[in-house]
Amino acid sequence: MHRSMTYAVATAITATLLLAPLSAAKNPIDPGWYADPEVAVFGERYWIYPTTSAKYDEQVYFDAFSSPDLVNWKKHERILTADDITWARRAMWAPCCVENNGKYYLFFAANDLQRPGGPLYDKDNPNNHTGGIGVAVADRPEGPFKDLLGKPLIAEFHHNAQPIDQCVFQDDDGTWYLYYGGWGHCNVGRLKDDFTGIEPFDDGQLFHEITPRGYVEGPVMFKRDGKYYFMWSQGGWTNGTYHVAYAIADSPTGPFKRVGTVLESDENIATGAGHHSVLRSPASGDWYIVYHRRPIPNKDRDHRVTCVDRLEFNDDGTIKPVKMTFEGVKADALK
Repeated sequence: MHRSMTYAVATAITATLLLAPLSAAKNPIDPGWYADPEVAVFGERYWIYPTTSAKYDEQVYFDAFSSPDLVNWKKHERILTADDITWARRAMWAPCCVENNGKYYLFFAANDLQRPGGPLYDKDNPNNHTGGIGVAVADRPEGPFKDLLGKPLIAEFHHNAQPIDQCVFQDDDGTWYLYYGGWGHCNVGRLKDDFTGIEPFDDGQLFHEITPRGYVEGPVMFKRDGKYYFMWSQGGWTNGTYHVAYAIADSPTGPFKRVGTVLESDENIATGAGHHSVLRSPASGDWYIVYHRRPIPNKDRDHRVTCVDRLEFNDDGTIKPVKMTFEGVKADALK
Protein backbone atom coordinates (compact mmCIF):
# COMPACT_ATOMS: atom_id res chain seq x y z
CA MET A 1 0.00 0.00 0.00
CA HIS A 2 2.77 2.38 0.91
CA ARG A 3 4.67 1.64 -2.29
CA SER A 4 1.50 2.08 -4.37
CA MET A 5 0.80 5.48 -2.82
CA THR A 6 4.41 6.55 -3.32
CA TYR A 7 4.27 5.54 -6.98
CA ALA A 8 0.96 7.37 -7.44
CA VAL A 9 2.31 10.55 -5.87
CA ALA A 10 5.50 10.38 -7.95
CA THR A 11 3.46 9.86 -11.11
CA ALA A 12 1.24 12.83 -10.31
CA ILE A 13 4.24 15.08 -9.63
CA THR A 14 5.91 14.02 -12.88
CA ALA A 15 2.76 14.70 -14.87
CA THR A 16 2.40 18.13 -13.28
CA LEU A 17 5.98 19.04 -14.15
CA LEU A 18 5.55 17.91 -17.74
CA LEU A 19 2.39 19.96 -18.15
CA ALA A 20 3.56 23.05 -16.29
CA PRO A 21 4.77 26.02 -18.37
CA LEU A 22 8.50 26.50 -18.45
CA SER A 23 9.81 29.33 -16.28
CA ALA A 24 13.14 29.55 -18.08
CA ALA A 25 13.92 29.28 -21.77
CA LYS A 26 16.24 26.93 -23.59
CA ASN A 27 18.21 27.03 -26.81
CA PRO A 28 17.22 26.02 -29.39
CA ILE A 29 13.55 26.96 -29.03
CA ASP A 30 12.56 23.86 -31.01
CA PRO A 31 14.47 20.67 -31.90
CA GLY A 32 13.61 20.98 -35.60
CA TRP A 33 15.90 22.32 -38.29
CA TYR A 34 15.06 26.00 -38.76
CA ALA A 35 17.16 28.96 -39.95
CA ASP A 36 16.99 32.66 -40.86
CA PRO A 37 14.50 33.54 -38.08
CA GLU A 38 12.56 36.81 -38.11
CA VAL A 39 11.05 37.97 -34.80
CA ALA A 40 8.06 40.26 -34.21
CA VAL A 41 5.41 41.10 -31.61
CA PHE A 42 1.74 41.00 -32.53
CA GLY A 43 -0.78 41.56 -29.77
CA GLU A 44 0.19 39.61 -26.68
CA ARG A 45 2.53 37.13 -28.38
CA TYR A 46 6.05 37.04 -29.71
CA TRP A 47 6.33 35.51 -33.17
CA ILE A 48 9.25 33.86 -34.96
CA TYR A 49 9.12 33.15 -38.69
CA PRO A 50 12.04 30.95 -39.88
CA THR A 51 13.20 29.18 -43.02
CA THR A 52 12.67 25.44 -43.04
CA SER A 53 16.29 24.27 -43.13
CA ALA A 54 16.38 21.51 -45.74
CA LYS A 55 17.44 20.81 -49.32
CA TYR A 56 16.19 23.46 -51.73
CA ASP A 57 13.58 21.22 -53.34
CA GLU A 58 12.18 20.44 -49.88
CA GLN A 59 11.87 24.09 -48.87
CA VAL A 60 8.27 24.47 -49.98
CA TYR A 61 6.57 25.69 -46.79
CA PHE A 62 6.96 27.93 -43.76
CA ASP A 63 6.17 27.13 -40.14
CA ALA A 64 5.95 29.80 -37.42
CA PHE A 65 6.34 29.86 -33.64
CA SER A 66 4.55 32.02 -31.08
CA SER A 67 5.03 32.61 -27.36
CA PRO A 68 3.57 34.82 -24.63
CA ASP A 69 6.92 35.06 -22.82
CA LEU A 70 9.88 33.98 -25.03
CA VAL A 71 9.96 30.69 -23.11
CA ASN A 72 6.89 28.61 -23.99
CA TRP A 73 6.67 28.26 -27.76
CA LYS A 74 3.82 26.95 -29.90
CA LYS A 75 4.42 25.75 -33.45
CA HIS A 76 2.05 26.87 -36.22
CA GLU A 77 2.56 24.55 -39.17
CA ARG A 78 2.35 25.33 -42.88
CA ILE A 79 1.32 28.96 -42.56
CA LEU A 80 2.33 29.39 -46.21
CA THR A 81 3.24 26.74 -48.78
CA ALA A 82 4.32 26.68 -52.42
CA ASP A 83 0.78 25.54 -53.26
CA ASP A 84 -0.42 28.98 -52.17
CA ILE A 85 2.02 30.81 -54.47
CA THR A 86 1.58 30.11 -58.18
CA TRP A 87 5.16 31.08 -59.08
CA ALA A 88 6.98 29.47 -56.11
CA ARG A 89 8.33 25.94 -56.55
CA ARG A 90 11.38 25.59 -54.24
CA ALA A 91 13.91 27.42 -52.03
CA MET A 92 11.38 29.40 -49.99
CA TRP A 93 13.63 31.46 -47.72
CA ALA A 94 13.86 34.00 -44.92
CA PRO A 95 10.28 35.10 -44.24
CA CYS A 96 9.54 38.32 -42.38
CA CYS A 97 6.13 39.45 -41.19
CA VAL A 98 4.76 42.93 -40.45
CA GLU A 99 1.33 44.31 -39.55
CA ASN A 100 -0.12 47.07 -41.72
CA ASN A 101 -3.64 48.48 -41.41
CA GLY A 102 -5.00 45.42 -39.65
CA LYS A 103 -3.51 42.90 -42.07
CA TYR A 104 -0.39 40.75 -41.74
CA TYR A 105 2.08 40.64 -44.59
CA LEU A 106 4.62 37.88 -45.02
CA PHE A 107 7.57 38.74 -47.25
CA PHE A 108 9.70 35.85 -48.51
CA ALA A 109 12.06 34.75 -51.25
CA ALA A 110 11.51 31.76 -53.52
CA ASN A 111 13.20 29.75 -56.28
CA ASP A 112 16.83 30.91 -55.75
CA LEU A 113 16.63 33.26 -58.74
CA GLN A 114 19.72 33.10 -60.97
CA ARG A 115 21.23 35.89 -63.01
CA PRO A 116 21.51 35.36 -66.79
CA GLY A 117 25.04 34.32 -67.63
CA GLY A 118 25.75 33.16 -64.09
CA PRO A 119 27.24 29.74 -63.33
CA LEU A 120 23.92 28.25 -62.16
CA TYR A 121 21.76 29.81 -64.88
CA ASP A 122 20.02 27.28 -67.12
CA LYS A 123 18.94 28.85 -70.38
CA ASP A 124 16.89 25.75 -71.24
CA ASN A 125 14.90 25.84 -68.00
CA PRO A 126 12.52 28.82 -67.75
CA ASN A 127 11.87 28.08 -64.06
CA ASN A 128 15.53 28.83 -63.39
CA HIS A 129 14.97 32.55 -63.98
CA THR A 130 11.52 32.95 -62.43
CA GLY A 131 11.41 33.93 -58.78
CA GLY A 132 12.54 36.58 -56.34
CA ILE A 133 10.87 38.28 -53.37
CA GLY A 134 7.14 37.87 -52.88
CA VAL A 135 4.42 39.05 -50.49
CA ALA A 136 1.55 37.12 -48.92
CA VAL A 137 -1.27 38.49 -46.78
CA ALA A 138 -3.48 37.15 -43.97
CA ASP A 139 -5.98 38.31 -41.38
CA ARG A 140 -3.98 36.73 -38.53
CA PRO A 141 -0.25 36.38 -37.81
CA GLU A 142 -0.54 32.59 -38.04
CA GLY A 143 -2.22 32.79 -41.43
CA PRO A 144 -3.32 31.17 -43.59
CA PHE A 145 -1.45 33.48 -45.97
CA LYS A 146 -2.37 34.04 -49.61
CA ASP A 147 -0.36 35.57 -52.43
CA LEU A 148 -0.88 39.34 -52.56
CA LEU A 149 0.33 40.05 -56.10
CA GLY A 150 0.26 36.78 -58.03
CA LYS A 151 3.87 37.47 -59.00
CA PRO A 152 7.12 38.45 -57.26
CA LEU A 153 7.43 41.94 -55.85
CA ILE A 154 11.07 41.94 -56.96
CA ALA A 155 11.93 39.59 -59.82
CA GLU A 156 15.12 41.08 -61.23
CA PHE A 157 18.69 41.84 -60.22
CA HIS A 158 19.28 45.47 -59.23
CA HIS A 159 22.85 46.57 -58.53
CA ASN A 160 23.91 42.88 -58.73
CA ALA A 161 21.93 41.95 -55.58
CA GLN A 162 20.17 38.59 -55.69
CA PRO A 163 16.55 39.24 -54.59
CA ILE A 164 16.53 37.29 -51.31
CA ASP A 165 16.72 37.95 -47.55
CA GLN A 166 14.38 40.92 -47.27
CA CYS A 167 13.95 42.98 -44.10
CA VAL A 168 10.97 45.34 -43.83
CA PHE A 169 11.36 48.35 -41.53
CA GLN A 170 8.96 51.22 -40.78
CA ASP A 171 10.53 54.50 -39.71
CA ASP A 172 8.96 56.91 -37.24
CA ASP A 173 7.52 59.03 -40.07
CA GLY A 174 5.57 56.02 -41.37
CA THR A 175 7.81 55.29 -44.36
CA TRP A 176 8.26 51.58 -45.10
CA TYR A 177 11.75 50.54 -46.21
CA LEU A 178 12.76 47.21 -47.70
CA TYR A 179 16.36 46.04 -47.36
CA TYR A 180 17.43 42.95 -49.26
CA GLY A 181 20.18 41.20 -51.13
CA GLY A 182 22.43 38.21 -51.49
CA TRP A 183 25.65 37.52 -53.38
CA GLY A 184 27.51 40.28 -51.55
CA HIS A 185 25.23 43.18 -52.50
CA CYS A 186 22.52 44.96 -50.48
CA ASN A 187 19.83 47.35 -51.69
CA VAL A 188 17.27 49.58 -49.99
CA GLY A 189 13.97 50.66 -51.46
CA ARG A 190 10.79 52.35 -50.29
CA LEU A 191 7.63 50.27 -50.28
CA LYS A 192 4.30 51.66 -51.37
CA ASP A 193 1.93 52.00 -48.43
CA ASP A 194 -0.13 49.00 -49.57
CA PHE A 195 2.96 46.86 -50.33
CA THR A 196 1.96 46.38 -53.97
CA GLY A 197 5.15 47.89 -55.34
CA ILE A 198 8.26 50.01 -54.84
CA GLU A 199 8.13 53.81 -54.57
CA PRO A 200 10.99 55.36 -56.59
CA PHE A 201 13.50 57.63 -54.89
CA ASP A 202 13.72 61.28 -55.92
CA ASP A 203 16.39 60.39 -58.49
CA GLY A 204 14.03 57.94 -60.17
CA GLN A 205 15.82 54.79 -59.01
CA LEU A 206 13.81 52.01 -57.42
CA PHE A 207 16.74 50.91 -55.25
CA HIS A 208 19.95 52.35 -53.89
CA GLU A 209 22.87 50.08 -53.14
CA ILE A 210 24.09 50.39 -49.53
CA THR A 211 26.52 47.44 -49.33
CA PRO A 212 28.94 47.80 -46.39
CA ARG A 213 32.36 46.17 -46.23
CA GLY A 214 32.13 42.42 -45.71
CA TYR A 215 28.40 42.13 -46.44
CA VAL A 216 27.19 38.76 -47.75
CA GLU A 217 23.45 38.50 -46.95
CA GLY A 218 20.76 38.71 -44.24
CA PRO A 219 20.24 42.48 -43.72
CA VAL A 220 18.57 43.71 -40.51
CA MET A 221 17.53 47.25 -39.60
CA PHE A 222 16.33 48.69 -36.29
CA LYS A 223 16.30 52.09 -34.62
CA ARG A 224 17.51 52.94 -31.12
CA ASP A 225 17.92 56.37 -29.51
CA GLY A 226 17.58 58.12 -32.86
CA LYS A 227 20.29 56.02 -34.54
CA TYR A 228 19.84 53.47 -37.31
CA TYR A 229 21.49 50.11 -36.69
CA PHE A 230 22.16 48.13 -39.85
CA MET A 231 23.27 44.53 -39.40
CA TRP A 232 24.18 41.72 -41.78
CA SER A 233 25.72 38.25 -42.05
CA GLN A 234 29.09 37.56 -43.61
CA GLY A 235 31.32 34.57 -44.16
CA GLY A 236 30.11 31.24 -45.56
CA TRP A 237 26.62 30.15 -44.53
CA THR A 238 27.54 26.45 -44.66
CA ASN A 239 30.41 26.64 -42.17
CA GLY A 240 31.83 28.20 -39.02
CA THR A 241 33.00 31.42 -40.67
CA TYR A 242 29.42 32.72 -40.71
CA HIS A 243 28.93 35.66 -38.33
CA VAL A 244 27.05 38.94 -37.82
CA ALA A 245 28.48 42.45 -38.18
CA TYR A 246 26.88 45.88 -37.86
CA ALA A 247 27.03 49.60 -38.63
CA ILE A 248 25.37 52.69 -37.13
CA ALA A 249 24.10 55.64 -39.18
CA ASP A 250 22.05 58.82 -38.91
CA SER A 251 19.79 57.86 -41.83
CA PRO A 252 17.87 54.70 -42.81
CA THR A 253 19.68 54.78 -46.15
CA GLY A 254 23.18 55.12 -44.72
CA PRO A 255 26.00 55.47 -45.43
CA PHE A 256 26.86 52.39 -43.36
CA LYS A 257 30.42 51.92 -42.13
CA ARG A 258 31.22 48.64 -40.41
CA VAL A 259 31.66 48.99 -36.63
CA GLY A 260 32.42 45.41 -35.63
CA THR A 261 31.27 41.84 -35.06
CA VAL A 262 28.27 41.08 -32.85
CA LEU A 263 27.75 37.32 -33.11
CA GLU A 264 30.14 34.53 -34.12
CA SER A 265 30.99 30.86 -33.58
CA ASP A 266 31.78 29.58 -30.11
CA GLU A 267 33.30 26.10 -30.21
CA ASN A 268 31.90 25.43 -26.73
CA ILE A 269 28.35 26.18 -27.87
CA ALA A 270 27.80 26.14 -31.64
CA THR A 271 29.25 27.30 -34.96
CA GLY A 272 27.94 29.20 -37.95
CA ALA A 273 25.86 31.69 -35.96
CA GLY A 274 24.11 34.25 -38.11
CA HIS A 275 21.17 35.37 -40.24
CA HIS A 276 19.34 36.91 -37.34
CA SER A 277 16.72 39.47 -36.34
CA VAL A 278 16.41 41.89 -33.41
CA LEU A 279 13.56 42.83 -31.08
CA ARG A 280 13.00 45.17 -28.17
CA SER A 281 10.39 43.76 -25.80
CA PRO A 282 7.46 46.15 -25.34
CA ALA A 283 7.02 44.64 -21.88
CA SER A 284 10.46 44.89 -20.28
CA GLY A 285 12.32 47.10 -22.76
CA ASP A 286 15.05 44.46 -23.02
CA TRP A 287 16.64 43.71 -26.38
CA TYR A 288 16.92 40.24 -27.90
CA ILE A 289 18.67 38.66 -30.87
CA VAL A 290 17.03 35.69 -32.60
CA TYR A 291 19.41 33.74 -34.84
CA HIS A 292 20.34 30.34 -36.19
CA ARG A 293 23.43 28.30 -35.39
CA ARG A 294 24.92 24.87 -36.08
CA PRO A 295 24.97 22.35 -33.21
CA ILE A 296 28.24 20.62 -32.35
CA PRO A 297 28.91 18.10 -33.79
CA ASN A 298 27.26 19.08 -37.05
CA LYS A 299 26.47 16.30 -39.49
CA ASP A 300 24.65 18.04 -42.33
CA ARG A 301 24.72 21.31 -44.25
CA ASP A 302 21.13 22.03 -43.29
CA HIS A 303 21.33 21.18 -39.59
CA ARG A 304 20.60 24.64 -38.24
CA VAL A 305 18.52 25.55 -35.18
CA THR A 306 16.83 28.76 -34.00
CA CYS A 307 17.90 30.37 -30.72
CA VAL A 308 17.20 33.49 -28.63
CA ASP A 309 19.75 35.37 -26.51
CA ARG A 310 20.16 38.84 -24.99
CA LEU A 311 21.39 41.80 -27.03
CA GLU A 312 23.10 44.45 -24.92
CA PHE A 313 24.59 47.87 -25.58
CA ASN A 314 27.52 49.89 -24.27
CA ASP A 315 27.02 53.40 -22.92
CA ASP A 316 28.19 54.87 -26.24
CA GLY A 317 25.51 52.94 -28.17
CA THR A 318 27.78 50.28 -29.62
CA ILE A 319 26.66 46.66 -29.32
CA LYS A 320 28.31 44.24 -26.92
CA PRO A 321 29.39 40.87 -28.37
CA VAL A 322 26.57 38.37 -27.94
CA LYS A 323 27.15 35.44 -25.64
CA MET A 324 25.47 32.36 -27.06
CA THR A 325 23.88 30.11 -24.44
CA PHE A 326 22.08 26.81 -24.06
CA GLU A 327 19.92 28.36 -21.31
CA GLY A 328 18.33 31.02 -23.50
CA VAL A 329 16.60 34.00 -21.90
CA LYS A 330 14.40 34.50 -18.87
CA ALA A 331 10.65 34.79 -19.24
CA ASP A 332 9.57 38.21 -20.55
CA ALA A 333 5.77 38.04 -20.53
CA LEU A 334 3.68 40.30 -22.73
CA LYS A 335 0.65 41.75 -20.99
